[in-house]
Amino acid sequence: MTKAPPAWLSQAPEAARSFLEGHRLDEVECIISDLPGIARGKAVPAGKFARQKHFYLPESIFFQTIAGGWGEAAGPSGFTEPDMVLVPDYSTTSAAPWTGDWTLQVIHDAVNAKGAPIPFAPRNVLKRVVQAYRDRGLEPVVAPEMEFYLVARNLDPARAIEPMLGRSGRPAAARQAYSMSAVDEYGPVIDDIYDFAEAQGFEIDGITQEGGAGQVEINLRHGDPVKLADEVFYFKRLIREAALRHDCFATFMAKPIEQEPGSAMHIHHSVLDKATGQNIFSHPDGSETPAFRHFIGGLQAHLPEAVAIFAPYVNSYRRYVRDHAAPINLEWGRDNRTTGIRVPVSDAVSRRVENRLAGMDCNPYLGIAVSLACGLLGLDHEVEPRAMFNGDAYSGEADMPWGLFSALELFADAHGLRDLLGEDFARVYEIVKDTEYNEFLQVISPWEREHLLMNV
Repeated sequence: MTKAPPAWLSQAPEAARSFLEGHRLDEVECIISDLPGIARGKAVPAGKFARQKHFYLPESIFFQTIAGGWGEAAGPSGFTEPDMVLVPDYSTTSAAPWTGDWTLQVIHDAVNAKGAPIPFAPRNVLKRVVQAYRDRGLEPVVAPEMEFYLVARNLDPARAIEPMLGRSGRPAAARQAYSMSAVDEYGPVIDDIYDFAEAQGFEIDGITQEGGAGQVEINLRHGDPVKLADEVFYFKRLIREAALRHDCFATFMAKPIEQEPGSAMHIHHSVLDKATGQNIFSHPDGSETPAFRHFIGGLQAHLPEAVAIFAPYVNSYRRYVRDHAAPINLEWGRDNRTTGIRVPVSDAVSRRVENRLAGMDCNPYLGIAVSLACGLLGLDHEVEPRAMFNGDAYSGEADMPWGLFSALELFADAHGLRDLLGEDFARVYEIVKDTEYNEFLQVISPWEREHLLMNV
């Protein structure tokens, strides 16, 4: 006699239920995104998950750096590591098809003992910004693009990262953007990405070869910002797992290979009027509205303050290279990929604005949150953009911070942005990033050994 599935599964998406069809659920992974976007949490037997309504983790996971250190961000109570309560969001239930047993993942929300959201949990930060739109009668819509590299296994941090070997036995070739033959070179990895995505219920809008050696782009369909951020969070893990099956690595570093383009997470935005469902960027006759201009103006005015979130590591700033497929300024243009803010070709209903600043190394919840926050500040204060840029924007002057330290200085004074994101989040983020930067400064690089050892 087949045992009935646990009652909570009735709240899970159809894809998760289909994945388990004819099988007994073995394990549930209770996960949450930390500041870098790493999945933290615990794996529990399916029976235990069904009996418990929430789980616990120390809130200090949000104070940890990418290198495993700790920022002194606990606040006035000191580093006592109190537990936060993890509450499952059953709508995020998703298969983990790479595991050896029948496992589901569930993203959890973090609250304190009184049920209030933990302010520095990235998913809560994004929910806070989305709610700010809804408080104004608006509904934000986003569509992220994910760029990443498939590279050869690299077990030695001192060794340069190299492209993976394709099925021909040759390294993936660079400068083959949109080449179907280039995608075919690592077709087995792509096939597993498709299979994993289907098992998890994710709809891929398209996969293309980008301009770098072994660089791939995946586009997702537009939708609710929290749902899309959840999908990017899940996708990073499934792509890594698909690559490992084929003896290679997937990396989301902003700039993994010298002389190759960096990897971005371009974010497309539109905003709907909740009452009518209409895109506020377009008049009924199809013409552009003041809100369209003001959203662009908000991005131009506030994106420099947000770069510390879009570009969270020292490596991130290696991506912003003139004439190298990444913006160096905040000009805006129509169908112009040299500008930091692009207006793609579209009809009036789907009129949108693309932010090209964010790197793929940023936390998807935080990257989408801060991008939406910049646009909302433009709407609130009716910020007019500069004149549209015509021509090659790489010929213009740079107007962005060019390192993590200067980006954090701008973020420290971004009062309007910090209010929307939450001051407690901003405080913790600053402290953790300062700690990471200091960790980086303790490492002597190959460049220093090569050029300074015998010459200074």
